[in-house]
Amino acid sequence: ARAVVIGMAMSAGGCATLEQLRALVRAPVFEEAEGQPAEIRLLGPGPGRPLGGAAVRLWTKVTNPNAFGLTLGTLAGTLFLDGTRAAAADFPLGLPLAAGQTQEIPIDLSISFSDLPALAETLRRTARSENVPYTLDGTIGVDAGRLGQPVFGPMTLVRGDLRVR
Repeated sequence: ARAVVIGMAMSAGGCATLEQLRALVRAPVFEEAEGQPAEIRLLGPGPGRPLGGAAVRLWTKVTNPNAFGLTLGTLAGTLFLDGTRAAAADFPLGLPLAAGQTQEIPIDLSISFSDLPALAETLRRTARSENVPYTLDGTIGVDAGRLGQPVFGPMTLVRGDLRVR
């Protein structure tokens, strides 16, 4: 499939540049995984969390929309809870995705309460077992072999509601 894509690119303009080939790579699509809601779990004080914190797990469904396989290499972004910045994300993933493949993956983040006084009302809502809307914005990098290693974004990767676990 990769040879067909490269061949089409080259025949379209005679000689394709690396930038033209990279333009053929589409960003993987992230969605909230069905039946696996995002969770927030409150944590007591501990190393690196003198006031306690929270562990957030976002279950995502990642789809490769391309006609060729690629590797989802990196994810860097920011988690917002109810519109307030809550945590940074920076992961090397190394997740191979075949052409058209969809895979569910967890994204785990941690929040220290000492760093986030702006989240006080959001944390009270989670303590009352209310759903809290979240958004994960960021960039994703892929390795598409001979088509390069493009980075996509910034963009909203996934959004949904957290529930207390």
